[in-house]
Amino acid sequence: MTITSAARELQPELIRFRHAMHQEPEIGLDLPRTQEKVLQALDGLPYEITLGKETTSVTAVLRGTGPSGAGARKAQKAAPSVLLRADMDGLPVQEKTGVEYTSRLDGAMHACGHDLHTAMLTGAATLLADNRHRLAGDVVLMFQPGEEGFDGASYMIREGVLDAPGRRVDAAYGMHVFSALEPHGTFATKPGVMLSASDGLVVTVLGAGGHGSAPHAAKDPVTAAAEMVTALQVMITRQFNMFDPVVLSVGVLHAGTKRNVIPETARIEATVRTFSEASRQKLMDSIPRLLQGIASAHGLEVDVDYQQEYPLTITDEDETQTAENVITEMFGESRLSRWATPLSGSEDFSRVLAEVPGTFIGLSAVPRGADHAASPFNHSPYATFDDGVLADGAALYAELATQRLAALSLSRTNS
Repeated sequence: MTITSAARELQPELIRFRHAMHQEPEIGLDLPRTQEKVLQALDGLPYEITLGKETTSVTAVLRGTGPSGAGARKAQKAAPSVLLRADMDGLPVQEKTGVEYTSRLDGAMHACGHDLHTAMLTGAATLLADNRHRLAGDVVLMFQPGEEGFDGASYMIREGVLDAPGRRVDAAYGMHVFSALEPHGTFATKPGVMLSASDGLVVTVLGAGGHGSAPHAAKDPVTAAAEMVTALQVMITRQFNMFDPVVLSVGVLHAGTKRNVIPETARIEATVRTFSEASRQKLMDSIPRLLQGIASAHGLEVDVDYQQEYPLTITDEDETQTAENVITEMFGESRLSRWATPLSGSEDFSRVLAEVPGTFIGLSAVPRGADHAASPFNHSPYATFDDGVLADGAALYAELATQRLAALSLSRTNS
């Protein structure tokens, strides 16, 4: 039986698991019910399991018993190892999809498809355990909380997930589903920069309050803040190369309590996305200089907090080619899309890829028959992800690990 056919036999169980997760989304780094579901799915399988200390992460190591893996251990050598990752957290979004397994928790939803990621990796866990005798090395399963702005990957890296087999893993693969962009079932890859870096900008304009009828007797932070919002956009068009994009979007602009009262402070919060480290560093210098200049021109003060968040997601060219070869071998060339340009979304799997060679793979879970160009995108309360991709995702995870371990083992034997 092939990995693909074995995965399809698991499909009903993967759907049950995914729906159970979807109905109980948890947010952040503490996901006790989700962790319990993952542990139940792994129960009885031959994994060495380690639980996170600072988070509810799960690290599971499978020791391959194939000739090369077992032989290396017998000779007291390091067998090759591959890491597979799934993030598990939901979002503070009120679900409006209307699906029968809608979230039961008010104000929380798996709006980014992490429930599918986790289901697929638990499926891969079973497939890999059933084919342990084929594995020429070890597999690390990284079940990660806190991807949505909590930097869960950094916690797991600090706690040793990349060295879980007893040495640094040789390659790492992550997968992410989308509720739009590509036709149902399409896998997407891109070598090099695949996702932008993500930073946060928090600005507090400090003035002096007063009566709305006498602005000359106060120091109005509102007009300065409004000028800052516009100036930030102008700065991007005049100081940054259009072929190295920068995206800055103000999501919070807040000041005051009543229309005839000039407030003492105004607050701006923005998300900043860049596609090169050079632009990222330049923004860190340019933004404070610009905003301090505007504040000074108005006789005000400003506090600028530029918060570095997730780095660029940069995939390894060879590992991406490996993934593409496996995808086309398993599903055919029609199921593969190689992106010409990166997405402006960001990922903390970038931290893993900064440490070890690997790649990140997109998978369209657009409902069958839906218009992928018009479907609600990830993070929308209407974002809908099709269960039909679960078996294929699980099979790809398992086959990637199997084939990569075989290749790593062969290269070591020949070296």
